[in-house]
Amino acid sequence: MKILVTGGAGYIGQFMVKRLIENGDEPVVLDSLEVGHREAVPQDVRFYEGNLLDKEFVKRVFAENPFDAVIHFAAYALAGESMEKPEKYFENNIQGGLNLLDVMKGKTSHFIFSSTCSIYGTPDKIPVTEEETKKPESVYGQSKLMFEKVLYWYDKIYNIKHVNLRYFNAAGAALDGLMGENHETETHIIPNAINAILQNKPFTLFGKDYPTPDGTCIRDYIHVLDLAEAHLQAFSYLKDKNTSDSFNLGSGKGYSNLEVLEMVKKVSGKSLEIEYKDRRFGDPPKIFADNSKAKEVLGFDPKNSDLETVVSSAYKWHSRT
Repeated sequence: MKILVTGGAGYIGQFMVKRLIENGDEPVVLDSLEVGHREAVPQDVRFYEGNLLDKEFVKRVFAENPFDAVIHFAAYALAGESMEKPEKYFENNIQGGLNLLDVMKGKTSHFIFSSTCSIYGTPDKIPVTEEETKKPESVYGQSKLMFEKVLYWYDKIYNIKHVNLRYFNAAGAALDGLMGENHETETHIIPNAINAILQNKPFTLFGKDYPTPDGTCIRDYIHVLDLAEAHLQAFSYLKDKNTSDSFNLGSGKGYSNLEVLEMVKKVSGKSLEIEYKDRRFGDPPKIFADNSKAKEVLGFDPKNSDLETVVSSAYKWHSRT
């Protein structure tokens, strides 16, 4: 199967490309390289550098390739930045995706969307099911929810079947430490804590007065290898059922920020100085997934998503020489 992977030079995208190759599929990567890295894409994989906002470019990619499916990772994903530059997020995350869907019409009918648990905001019930009320607290989360609505109507009108995969906190690296997260602006706690230890610098933690057992936020970490596998399972689901649906992808367990930092210290064997600052706007105190639907329908198995595997794989990647 020939599959277009937008954002395939990014963190999760590179793992998806590798998994597709292992599965005997033919990935084609489209990436602007604004956030992604050309060296993350194998040299023998067809690569198109460009932006989804350039519709003529997207048309050319489709004219040159008969795709069986599209896996859409390409999006801006910094919640804080989205509150400062909302137009950037609405334009890229919605209009870019619209261009992709418009070019797909009549050509490719299966679409896998990289969505997010941010569409839920601060949930009313924990663990979070797919039916939880959607009330995003950032422009980023809102842009993802809006695009889910777009996909709903493109299914009804144009018969483009889709799966929305709502990630919780993507984390970890290849188990051998050879592939991992490489963001110029890093906002995730695990790589930032690891880098603080490696550079012998204090780590800044936002908020210690949340209504949780240790006062810090609780999050659900899903290993990037398990995410990539879930996308493959979603593609199989679309081929078999040809029905649109949405799934939460998380480990189903919540870990506090302090528990994460303790694991980073354990894995590294080093100490870490913590500097506390006030809460960040829009950070829900506690969120983790009910992943039972993904397990039952897709066969999802977050086997690499225990906290020690997530942190130890990330540490191998970030501490490589």
